[in-house]
Amino acid sequence: METAEIARRFLTFFENNGHTVVPSASLVADDPTLLFVPAGMVPFKPYFLEQATPPYDRATSVQKCIRTNDIEEVGKTSRHATFFQMLGNFSFGDYFKEQAIPLAWKLVTDPVAEGGFGIDPDRLWVTVYLDDDEAEAIWRDKVGVSPDRIQRRDMEDNFWSMGVPGPCGPCSEIFYDRGPEHGAEGGPVADEDRYVEIWNLVFMQFERGEGGTKKGYPILGDLPSKNIDTGLGLERLASLLQGVDNIYETDTLGRILQRAAHLTGVAYGTNPRADVSLRVIADHVRSATMLVADGVKPGNEKGGYVLRRILRRSIRNLRLLSGDESFHMHDLTETAISVMSEQYPELRANADQIHGVIDAEEKNFADTLRSGTTLFNRAAERTKAAGSTGFSGADAFQLHDTYGFPIDLTLEMAAEQGLTVDEDAFRRLMQGQKDAAKADAKAKKIGNADVSTYARLLERSGPTDFLGYTETEGEATVLGLVVNGEDATIARAGDKVELVLDRTPFYAESGGQLADKGTVTIDGRGVVDIDDVQKPIAGLFAHRGTVRSGEVVVDDTVHAAIDTGRRGSVSRSHSATHLIHSALRNALGPSAGQAGSENQPGRLRFDFTAGKALTGDQLVHVEEEVNTVLAEDIEVRYHETTLDNALAMGALAMFGEKYGDTVRMVEMSDYSRELCGGTHVGATGQLGLVKLLGESSVGSGVRRVEALVGIDAFRRLSTESALVGQLSEQLKTPREDLPQRIDTMVSRLRAAEKEIEKLRAAQVLQAADGLAKGAHDIGSVRVVAHRAPDGTGPDDLRTLALDVRGRLGEDHPVAVAIVAVPKDRPVVVVAVNKTGQAAGLKAGDLVGVAARALGGGGGGKADVAQGGGTDASAVDAALRAVEQRVSEVP
Repeated sequence: METAEIARRFLTFFENNGHTVVPSASLVADDPTLLFVPAGMVPFKPYFLEQATPPYDRATSVQKCIRTNDIEEVGKTSRHATFFQMLGNFSFGDYFKEQAIPLAWKLVTDPVAEGGFGIDPDRLWVTVYLDDDEAEAIWRDKVGVSPDRIQRRDMEDNFWSMGVPGPCGPCSEIFYDRGPEHGAEGGPVADEDRYVEIWNLVFMQFERGEGGTKKGYPILGDLPSKNIDTGLGLERLASLLQGVDNIYETDTLGRILQRAAHLTGVAYGTNPRADVSLRVIADHVRSATMLVADGVKPGNEKGGYVLRRILRRSIRNLRLLSGDESFHMHDLTETAISVMSEQYPELRANADQIHGVIDAEEKNFADTLRSGTTLFNRAAERTKAAGSTGFSGADAFQLHDTYGFPIDLTLEMAAEQGLTVDEDAFRRLMQGQKDAAKADAKAKKIGNADVSTYARLLERSGPTDFLGYTETEGEATVLGLVVNGEDATIARAGDKVELVLDRTPFYAESGGQLADKGTVTIDGRGVVDIDDVQKPIAGLFAHRGTVRSGEVVVDDTVHAAIDTGRRGSVSRSHSATHLIHSALRNALGPSAGQAGSENQPGRLRFDFTAGKALTGDQLVHVEEEVNTVLAEDIEVRYHETTLDNALAMGALAMFGEKYGDTVRMVEMSDYSRELCGGTHVGATGQLGLVKLLGESSVGSGVRRVEALVGIDAFRRLSTESALVGQLSEQLKTPREDLPQRIDTMVSRLRAAEKEIEKLRAAQVLQAADGLAKGAHDIGSVRVVAHRAPDGTGPDDLRTLALDVRGRLGEDHPVAVAIVAVPKDRPVVVVAVNKTGQAAGLKAGDLVGVAARALGGGGGGKADVAQGGGTDASAVDAALRAVEQRVSEVP
């Protein structure tokens, strides 16, 4: 039974038993305490916490999940995976154990022809919590499971909570016996390799307090209602129903793995080490595909860092297996899209964007590998020059943290050079970084306690009614106040406050559009200046500002008014982003999908997916096309419709964005149709003018254009015109001839600079003969210790030192040390001939002595090395230090 059929069968079964089918939420969690969704119940968490009222009593879903705690273990075992899917059925105070247990058993054991999974009941075992007599009785008496296949387990195994105070309850799990060839007899308590858990039924009925995460916490009492939360791992069940040993041999992961094996020429099952790499590739390519499809972009923090990490692990393993620098990710991503698109059709619809992001990251990492290898080699040289065989944990951490160099690659390359890596120090630095990130998150007060403040307000007042599409001011009632993160009933002059109103004309920041600003006036009693509006949770507008005068009290009737001039300017920018998006797609094709935007008064930035920079001609064409649409003064129309209908009409849905069943479509004739909740102009002519400022890279596979709109664009053009006029006058050249005139001047300047450089280099080298003749002996070593004229650059110092060394020949050991102070920072270069190296002199050692005297550091090879410092007054001391070290050589 294929994976997609298992999912379909599960949802159909519970839909037929009165459950509402709920589509999978995005992998990117709405919950501010989470980065990604790690379990099937997470989208329903507000209902279990009673922060919101569920719109249904029963629900069922196939939820996409990501768990990142065990990334390093992926591939090493056949159980760990980063991306997985959790089948679940949920009850919110509707039914409990007496229905949940029989439903689970029926679906698992009913014949395939009758809609079940057809698993032999004699191969199933169940576990219950230690004192859960009720669950055991249902399994035994109502379902008919033999008592000798029902086992009791303690809190650590069969009691569930979120790991924090809140709902909790006993569990009952269903296990499948894989047979005696997989382990010992005796049920799950004896061997969980043989007896594999396939379904966990959580009976959420208690409230827990503070304490341990797995056990040891107090039970505070009963919940107001009893709930059901179940989870069945889709991949694990698929491996059982498809008769394979593990999830990597199923119809989804197995196809990606086999494609990777074909591309790299390595057969799966022939080499344990290669098998680990193939499993890493299969898991990570699928995980990356699903993350990118939900709008995550590779980056250096949060979700972007996780995506970058798994992509680079997969790319690194591909190169280890293939032994070359071939680019395989596009092919593997296509396979992942193919195997998952039956369940998630949006993958095929967004294939161009997914490929664009992943292909760009593969190319970017190829460059990183090259630069990282150079940096590694330099660090390895320093290590060996110091006489050590241990590569420092600090160097390994810098390669990993700054350059994205995988630690496993550092370990492998170090071993090739006979070096070990201080992994303990590396791990400590990594842990320190994680601890700092946690402390930062805590300092920002993002957690359940803070969200619950807004959740209580939402529960009490309901969602905010947004009037801003048609109104710029209006009467409203203050439903809640938040001061210092807590509910309040009054705020006085000078207080920083957040107001929750029943209705508002203020736009809350979203979709790239900045929030409105304005005032909330309390008749006869005070004024609140609003400088920001946010949605801390869906549906609730928090108006953030300062009480300018008087006071504001819950239940006050107020007058809310936005700054209309600012709104108009922001709306023009937002409409311009839609036009620029369409023009970019016309120029680059449908792969140029939106990757972010920000609409400010008179100014915008628009991020889009692209593998390379736009040419100057393309930028000119995009700008001209947008302004042509402005000149046509096309009406901007808005209407609400269903998501399916909007997509059928050709509307663009923003990549990775979440939409409800009803959407708002903004259209500008046939030129632009997008799903958008922002505010816009009435006709394109109201934008006046759009001026592109330029284009740049903002990340792997993502480019950015910035633009000015309206009067701001006019002012820019006016300023540029004035500057061009000044240049034309100063250079006595017509405007149209300025490019050629300036190009000629720049060419002459560069030629003059090159000639000056040649003369200066020749002047420096003129001193070489005199320096060689002035060499003095320290023991058997001929030494030159010289201060060159200040301003002499490092390259000239190096050339001079090598020239002097060459003039002194190989008859005697030679050490040449030359120091100069370019730009107020001393630089030292040391050169040692082969005879000197044989006698024990090392340029890297001598330059280190000099650089330390200068208050800095340096290093290099045995024949030539360079260093520097900060103390320009210590040049003579540095040269004496070199001579002293030479005198110590036997």
